[in-house]
Amino acid sequence: MFPMVKKETAYSILDLAIRVECSSLRQTFDEALALAKVADSEGYTRYWLAEHHNSDTIGSSASSILIGKIAEGTDRIRVGSGGIMLPNPSPLIIAEQFGTLGTLYPNRIDLGLGRAPGTDQATARAIRSDFYQAAMSFPNEVQKIQDYFSIDNARENVRANVAEGVTVPLYILGSSTESAHLAAKKGLPYAFASHFATAQLMTALDIYRSEFQASDTLDRPYTLAGVNVIVADTDEEAEHLSTSLYTMIINLLTGKRNKMQAPFDMTDQLRDISQQAAVQHMLKYTFMGSKKTVKHEIKDFIESTQIDELIVVSHIYSAQKRVKSYRLFAEIMRELND
Repeated sequence: MFPMVKKETAYSILDLAIRVECSSLRQTFDEALALAKVADSEGYTRYWLAEHHNSDTIGSSASSILIGKIAEGTDRIRVGSGGIMLPNPSPLIIAEQFGTLGTLYPNRIDLGLGRAPGTDQATARAIRSDFYQAAMSFPNEVQKIQDYFSIDNARENVRANVAEGVTVPLYILGSSTESAHLAAKKGLPYAFASHFATAQLMTALDIYRSEFQASDTLDRPYTLAGVNVIVADTDEEAEHLSTSLYTMIINLLTGKRNKMQAPFDMTDQLRDISQQAAVQHMLKYTFMGSKKTVKHEIKDFIESTQIDELIVVSHIYSAQKRVKSYRLFAEIMRELND
């Protein structure tokens, strides 16, 4: 069965191993592990890494390897993918990788699966020439992974021997309503990428809950939603830190893939740009400010979505400030869950 650790709202981390200016890739990985250790001690349920490719900004392209590093350096927290982009590697390879991880770190590994390539089309073709067909076959590809993890697959000619019978829960990830139907049909937990794809969150949750079919994995729907969070001592400091996030989003929208830039005092120009429709659309579910400010906004979000678990993304330039934000957010969630 899917591990249900709490009745109250769980809270977790989604990390893209964001690379910042004047920082090495090794330092980025070490800071990810340091953050995971803090999350382990602060009550976070899971620490997920997202697969993306061909970006100077994102360091989690080989996410299954980083998952092993994080799991090895932590004790309790679940570690997994948010997600593995299924059009890229074959289901057999994924099952072998995560079967191995599940054996090395029993009952701590999650496998979140998405259907997007996690990159531009040229890079997607470089990864897998038939990526479009694989994306269109997403339900079948998910079923193949489930089969490879089943002990019944031992009778088949093609096997992922290291995965058979290993407990690695599957999660369906999505940024539109299409994946909601699949997650409901299969009775799997459903994670919506509302930290950047905001338009269809409520509709997707309604579809998933109304169509949900109980399975050996879940007897009731289980929903996760991504949110951007920056918590600081004051609203003013959080606004200062947010300039790195706004700059990163603007670069993304304009086709730039630069490393994250250091924060600066908010300018009138950036404030005007941050209010433009495209930026606001991506950052609709972004909560920034002091503990008091963020606590009020997060409480409203939980009540309006009835979400089971929050997946928190904190794009903050300073590793120290990032850790502090996650510590303060954990305090918020403990207070809300009391």
